[in-house]
Amino acid sequence: MATVKDQTIQEKLMALHTLQQVDSKLDEISILKGELPIEVSDLEDELSGMQTRITKLENTIGDQEKEIQAHQANIKQSEGLIEKYQRQLDNVKNNREFEALTKEIELQKLEIQLSQKKMKEASIAKDTKTEAMDAIQAKLTNRQKDLENKKVELSKIIEKTEKEETKLAKESDKAKKDIDDRILKSYEKIRKTYRNGLAVVSINRGACGGCFNRIPPQLQIEVGMMKKIIACEHCGRVLIPDGLADSE
Repeated sequence: MATVKDQTIQEKLMALHTLQQVDSKLDEISILKGELPIEVSDLEDELSGMQTRITKLENTIGDQEKEIQAHQANIKQSEGLIEKYQRQLDNVKNNREFEALTKEIELQKLEIQLSQKKMKEASIAKDTKTEAMDAIQAKLTNRQKDLENKKVELSKIIEKTEKEETKLAKESDKAKKDIDDRILKSYEKIRKTYRNGLAVVSINRGACGGCFNRIPPQLQIEVGMMKKIIACEHCGRVLIPDGLADSE
């Protein structure tokens, strides 16, 4: 084949047709994989988010446990002080000492009540967070199983298609070198436009092989002559004669 710069229109069309054939085979492999790669990626992101939430809940539960322990310590300390002040009451010498000790005992009882209240609140909050964490953990376990199953399924498909996909990818890169940059950009733009990835189609029974709209007889003749690159006026795909593949 001539250099890209010196190619005839026929050679350019043949190069585009070759590239389209290779890329279509790559598309078939992608279809075989289906949505699995996306599903695997989404599940991995979801699991990562769940694990982050679990870690935050664990930290919160840990803080609440520390708070409960602190209140327990405060209660124990207040109880110890109450016992101390009650013993001192037995040895008071005047009313002022008696009132002071009685006031201290009352204050410590209030401290105990306050700590008990806060400890109960922290305990309820801890239980709520624990329930939430358990629910997320259960969901995480199920999602991990889903991810493992999808990874196994995807792995089997990759195992079957990896060599073929690598081979076709190299052929696609090689075929692109035989195509002018401007034409190649146009080809890739058209491929992205349509879900089936067809940018180069033949005329089949007088109709475009991409959108199936009728091609005027005169335009069919011009396509067959291959004197210029002609696009379907309906879908913009590059049109080639039905027998071009046989002439390569």
